[in-house]
Amino acid sequence: MTPARRRPAAAIALVGVVILGLVVARGLPDSVATDVAGDALYAAAAYTGLVLVWPRARRVVLGTVAAAWCGSVELLQLTGLPVALADRFPPVALVLGSGFDPRDLAVYACAVVTAAVVDAGVSALLLHEGDAAPRVGGPE
Repeated sequence: MTPARRRPAAAIALVGVVILGLVVARGLPDSVATDVAGDALYAAAAYTGLVLVWPRARRVVLGTVAAAWCGSVELLQLTGLPVALADRFPPVALVLGSGFDPRDLAVYACAVVTAAVVDAGVSALLLHEGDAAPRVGGPE
């Protein structure tokens, strides 16, 4: 898929992922399921945001950078800096989190792989979208 088609698809996906993430974070009761869902959506947003700004990049590079970002943010939580920043400006907690959980690292990895697979599927669909159109003047 060309970057001209990949970027708008990524923008639409990113808006959807962010909305779902906000619903999970702010609209549902805290539980293990919402924690895992929030982590997965965070990783999907990281991957999709990278597609938006770097549409020519290979999926393996995008996935590696997204997973590295998520892992770095998770490890930063060991310092207490995200909590201190969120005390001053609460929305920071949506980006930097608040407490280290090793399970999050596994969720990030799975979610980034899933995002890359979905990206490949959407790219294949958009690439072949015109194949189903009837050809005018072609052989019958």
